[in-house]
Amino acid sequence: MVVGIVRIELHVPAARSLKDKRQVVRSLKERIRERVGAAVAEVDHQDLWQRAALGVAVVAGDGGRVREQLDDVRRLVDHAFEAQLLDWQEDVQ
Repeated sequence: MVVGIVRIELHVPAARSLKDKRQVVRSLKERIRERVGAAVAEVDHQDLWQRAALGVAVVAGDGGRVREQLDDVRRLVDHAFEAQLLDWQEDVQ
């Protein structure tokens, strides 16, 4: 069993309130869950309007599949026009 985790730091430039940010974060979390099957949670910056941190975890039988899933997550985040990627910290074990 191989586990991959990633901490994603995001900037949400169009957010003018916590409600705006929550909509963006919720939408991105749902896309990751649906398309990749990963566990996703907002892990930091809950009180800031334009900043978010997500924790993502995937599990598979081999490292290659975990890398594919994390690459899929990265593509989804990179193509999220409403949020800009600030930092990506990945660990596969």
